[in-house]
Amino acid sequence: MSDKTAPKQGPVRTYRDAGVDIDVADAAVDRIGPLVRRTYGPRVLPSHGAFAGMFRLDYDERLFARNYRDPVLVACTDGVGSKLLIAIQAERYTTIGIDLVAMNVNDLLCCGAEPLFFLDYIAVNKLEPARIEQLIGGIVRGCEQAGCALLGGEMAEMPDLYRRRHFDLAGFAVGVAERGRLMSAANVRPGDVLIGLASSGLHSNGYALARRVLLDDAALPLSQPVWALGEPLVDALLRPTRIYVKPVLDVLRHYRARPMVTGLAHITGSGLPGNVPRMLPPDCDAVLRRGAWPVPPIFGLLEHHGVAEDELYRVFNMGLGLVLAVRPKSSAIVARRLERAGEQAYVIGRVRRGRGIVEFT
Repeated sequence: MSDKTAPKQGPVRTYRDAGVDIDVADAAVDRIGPLVRRTYGPRVLPSHGAFAGMFRLDYDERLFARNYRDPVLVACTDGVGSKLLIAIQAERYTTIGIDLVAMNVNDLLCCGAEPLFFLDYIAVNKLEPARIEQLIGGIVRGCEQAGCALLGGEMAEMPDLYRRRHFDLAGFAVGVAERGRLMSAANVRPGDVLIGLASSGLHSNGYALARRVLLDDAALPLSQPVWALGEPLVDALLRPTRIYVKPVLDVLRHYRARPMVTGLAHITGSGLPGNVPRMLPPDCDAVLRRGAWPVPPIFGLLEHHGVAEDELYRVFNMGLGLVLAVRPKSSAIVARRLERAGEQAYVIGRVRRGRGIVEFT
């Protein structure tokens, strides 16, 4: 072979040289294993090292109260948006996983579904086992609050795609509902009472606007107390999204023989005007009373710094994370049961004939 055709000799190249460390990834997996197994129930089949997780939909053990007669699988996916940038800036990673679970399981709930299992996708610039453990720890706590298993996930180290210390999260949830008890807009009718469940704050929507107004334009310090909030801004911005699954499923199951809840709406991006109509038939409106529920201080701070009230209602949840439509004679019973489960429930309005919109009075 001539010198012209001989392969050029150079240094041995490895995956680690390219920025991806398989040994670190294995170490991270070892650290999170005990956390993940905390979410396992009897329906999770042992599958250590398998390429996918396995979960029993039906079961025969007497341990369980029931099987589904006509089960419908319900699935969704979501992330937490630019709330991640606050967590990165503050170097707080323990609660953002709760947000990830909440954004998915609260959506499943609006179909009347019980969350069965959750999967996560974490993409990072560089795998740091301690930080991964904090992220997964939050996801595990979210799954425990929702009563679902963290069945699997993926960690991807991509230094060419993400900036240093930056990462992204995505979540995927699968649930089940009895076909005859699926939530449908056809069940909602004029006269139904609307009950709102309090949010914990911004939840996981509108952060592009909140960051621009409070951090960029107003230049408020992230870690110092803000008088209008009574706490550091970072605490208000990173407070995790509330998970409503267990209290609401309790209501749906307890009154199964005589259904009282006719509709559910998760108040995320586009706020009350954009999400409440999703549970209404096209010939009904939701009439909401301003002042019928307390609005957390973070929204007043945004208004103080220039966000108009109409824009606040169009972008944020304004203090309500979930809205239920309930038969009029049952509204007090449902509200009391939700409050006994730890929720703050408010009668916020009614359904009337209309054209599928939200009207504020």
